[in-house]
Amino acid sequence: MTVTLKDFYADWCGPCKTQDPILEELEEDYEGSVSFEKIDVDEEQDVANEYQVRSIPTIVVENDDGVVERFVGVTQREKLEDALKQAGA
Repeated sequence: MTVTLKDFYADWCGPCKTQDPILEELEEDYEGSVSFEKIDVDEEQDVANEYQVRSIPTIVVENDDGVVERFVGVTQREKLEDALKQAGA
């Protein structure tokens, strides 16, 4: 089972900067079991549109079956960890 966390962000987004350290910690803890992708919505608008991202930060946790959980706004580590476990990480 492949588990992916997609982080939709932009360089000018203040709340995204607040989210970054939480994601960096998770990435260290789940290294090898979860794929982390940072997606700049300004540069990758097609991907942002595909996931219907309307505000950032938006975090999408998905596995081989599709989207497991979606978070909009700064999200605490515990909620993200729950979603990763639910996805099979």
